[in-house]
Amino acid sequence: MRRSESYLPVPGEDKNLDGDFNGKTRNDESMPMKTLYASDGSLLHLPLGPYFSDGQRRVDYVLTYGIQKPSAIRRQSSKLSDNGYFHRLWRSLSSRSSRAPLQLKEDPEVAATEQQANYHEDDKRFKREEFEQNLQEMGLELEKDEGGKIAGIGFLKIHAPWAVLCREAEIMKLKMPTKQVYEVKQGSNLVEKIRLFIHKVTDPLHPKVGPKRPEDVKSLSLPFSKEKQHLFDLSDRDKFFDSKTRSSIVYEVLKRIRWTRPNYSLGITSLLANGVYTSAYPLHDGDIDGVTAEPNDRKLLFEEWASYSVFYKYQPIGLIRKYFGEKVGLYFAWLGVYTQMLIPAAIVGVIVFLYGCATVDDNIPSMEICDPRNNITMCPLCDSVCSYWKLETACGTARASHLFDNPATVFFSIFMALWAVLFMEHWKRRQMRLNYVWDLTDYGMEEEEHYKDHNRAEYELRVAEKTMRQDQGAAKDEKVKLTCTDRMPAYLTTVVMMSFMIFITFVIAFGVILYRISIKTALHLSTYPAARSNIRATVKTTAAIINVIVIIILDEIYASIARWLTTLEVPKTDKSFEERLIFKTFILKFVNAFTPIVYLAFFRGRLVGRPGKYLYVVGSYRMEECAHAGCLMELCIQLCITMLGKQLIQNNLFEIGIPKLKKLLRKRKSELTSKQEEELHKTLKRYEKDHVLGPFVGINPEYMEMIIQFGMVTLFVASFPLAPLFALLNNIIEIRLDAKKFVLELRRPIASKVKDIGIWYNLLRGLSKVAVIVNAFVIAFTSDFVPRLVYQYTYSPDGTMHGFVNHTLSYFNVSDFQNGTEPNPPNFNVKVCRYKDYREPPWSNTSYELSKEFWAILAVRLAFVIVFQNVVMLMSDFVDWLIPDIPKDISFQIHKEKLLMLDHFMKEEGRRRDNHNHDGYTSPSSGIASPHSRPTFHTRAGW
Repeated sequence: MRRSESYLPVPGEDKNLDGDFNGKTRNDESMPMKTLYASDGSLLHLPLGPYFSDGQRRVDYVLTYGIQKPSAIRRQSSKLSDNGYFHRLWRSLSSRSSRAPLQLKEDPEVAATEQQANYHEDDKRFKREEFEQNLQEMGLELEKDEGGKIAGIGFLKIHAPWAVLCREAEIMKLKMPTKQVYEVKQGSNLVEKIRLFIHKVTDPLHPKVGPKRPEDVKSLSLPFSKEKQHLFDLSDRDKFFDSKTRSSIVYEVLKRIRWTRPNYSLGITSLLANGVYTSAYPLHDGDIDGVTAEPNDRKLLFEEWASYSVFYKYQPIGLIRKYFGEKVGLYFAWLGVYTQMLIPAAIVGVIVFLYGCATVDDNIPSMEICDPRNNITMCPLCDSVCSYWKLETACGTARASHLFDNPATVFFSIFMALWAVLFMEHWKRRQMRLNYVWDLTDYGMEEEEHYKDHNRAEYELRVAEKTMRQDQGAAKDEKVKLTCTDRMPAYLTTVVMMSFMIFITFVIAFGVILYRISIKTALHLSTYPAARSNIRATVKTTAAIINVIVIIILDEIYASIARWLTTLEVPKTDKSFEERLIFKTFILKFVNAFTPIVYLAFFRGRLVGRPGKYLYVVGSYRMEECAHAGCLMELCIQLCITMLGKQLIQNNLFEIGIPKLKKLLRKRKSELTSKQEEELHKTLKRYEKDHVLGPFVGINPEYMEMIIQFGMVTLFVASFPLAPLFALLNNIIEIRLDAKKFVLELRRPIASKVKDIGIWYNLLRGLSKVAVIVNAFVIAFTSDFVPRLVYQYTYSPDGTMHGFVNHTLSYFNVSDFQNGTEPNPPNFNVKVCRYKDYREPPWSNTSYELSKEFWAILAVRLAFVIVFQNVVMLMSDFVDWLIPDIPKDISFQIHKEKLLMLDHFMKEEGRRRDNHNHDGYTSPSSGIASPHSRPTFHTRAGW
């Protein structure tokens, strides 16, 4: 900002705030809004950068609005009273119709539609004019562009002068760096030394984001104050408030300014919701490609963060925060920590998997299943069409199950429980370090309330409607607000719809179960040898693919329904809206993703019955059984396909494919060739280029993807030790994919200041606790770990696993089949078949009843769950207690910074007091402040 510029009058402040305002504008006048047209009506030359037509004042924010077609009549209007507004509008419409030349008689319906459309357009224009005049009165400078290359869109560019920036920075209590810097001493304990050593070793992996201040030097920061400007480094005012801070300041002013009517007022969010303005966004710093692209933070982020060629490097978190704000910066910092922590988990998971591969040939139970000498005949897997089968045919499934069901998986479950605790503790310490570096340690409830104290547009509209409906005899000074009674229908709708959606999820999961049962029967009836050769693998794989497709489709539907239900509740603030939306979306997506997995883990094979007395559903559908090696293999297949499907299709393919598809459709609709379109894009101004980009809808969808993935990694890791590896590979791509989306494809978001990740931390902590319980039940009830343990130490004659398979199989007399369920044609050579269960044999006095071995194993299963859960929880709590949330060096530096800040403040005040006394002595009669002294501030009347 040049010091010779003149600025608009600022309410409540003197124009000469810092001694540099030399304009002659009177207090009762306001500078007219700049336009992009010269006096002869020609378009002024405008630079392509983010500046006003003078090429010097930076565009801090842009509002867009719809404009009439060029052939339509444009009429100038001014600020009118409410009574004059309708009178002037009616007179204008009447005079326009009276001056129209004689034409053929128009269709009355068409004429009425056009008249109503003109009325709405005039209403929007009048609202914009009053709102823009209020913005000018607050000191913002405006400039319009209605002759751009994007047809039907007008642009209102907003610039915040220095005086407005200072005033709003003080109101918002923004912490800004002072002139004072101090040395940051690194911690001397072992953990910090290890951290510094790792930092030095991994120095080549850090992004090259240009020259930066050494890490051992930090500026003291203070909440900005106009009266203490001497404490801050104002040598370069253009860079004192960066583009992120300037846009956030303007946005706060926009939220505070209202368009007022007698009964209600509308802020910028309401004006956007009502279509008065079509969009609002800050500008990106510049272009990222082309020979003429100047160096800027956006280009630097693209080169060092959003490029796949730097996938092995750390993220430039400081630059991300500088450009996008703390909220986006914390998300990518959390995603980086999560991905980093997945590396040891993936390594251990691969080792566990390799252990299973190495020991598969030494596994006695699978060897017994594969041994044809045992000649064990198994009972049919379905009624009538299925025949008896030999146990040796399940050899491949048994060997594959050992890869995921071996003693190492128990160790891996304990490891992952502790890993989750270490991840949470590591993130808390990383978050605290970022709070210190980003000057958020003192960011408290007062500042948060300042950002939250803005009602949503829908809430304001409902309050306005309630105000107009209320009794005229009500007290006028009583503040109208929405109560629980007003929201009760919405709450009931939410409960009913959420319950219905969860019920639909269960019904669809049950439908997939029926598909598995029916397709298995159909394949057994098939005359093709290829179809009958591998029935189990076909059924498992196709059912898992169907589940993934259903999950992906329902995820999109549930996200829309959750947003609709949250909007129906009319939350008051954006924070309340966000938390309610997150909770609903998480519940629906979590149930949707994990219902098939929970069924396979805990219900399949347990609700079957026994031969001769099977459990049937929906008429003649017999509930499906697990393979002899258990359901763990099917659970593993389901988890594998679900993770790959969601990550490759939903998270990556959709995020890459949908924007490219939209771009392709725009090109096909456009009459320009690719070269012409590229040339046109080069001539667009910065705000026009940003308008073409997609709107920023928040980072909650990105968090939701990772939270569901975290659940996949931790909840059922006992059955799928490769899950951390899949998650790691996905996240390496996800980070760069999200980075590219933020830098290239989306408009720049408003910088939101937060000090933590909010409700997401509670969800992560809850999932890590539930994961301990779930894995305990998976090991105890889904795998054969406990039955093998009980057999080896209780029933084995030689203390080995020899005879375990025969011990787990019960006997069934084929003459006890119910009519119509026996194999057709019957095999008269089979008198007794075997099935997996712990039941008394048919020659026993209590034939087919649960045996004592069943109850003994059940008792051990429950005991294992209790012991496992309590031991792991105790170890987790111990790790949580052992690692402090705040690093010691950060705690020491925070305390030191407060002392240095107080010392620096007192010294500066003493120095200025001495200078002020000296200057006052040399010119005691002068009423004008000395050039060396701080300017005196005056408050104008009328504000």
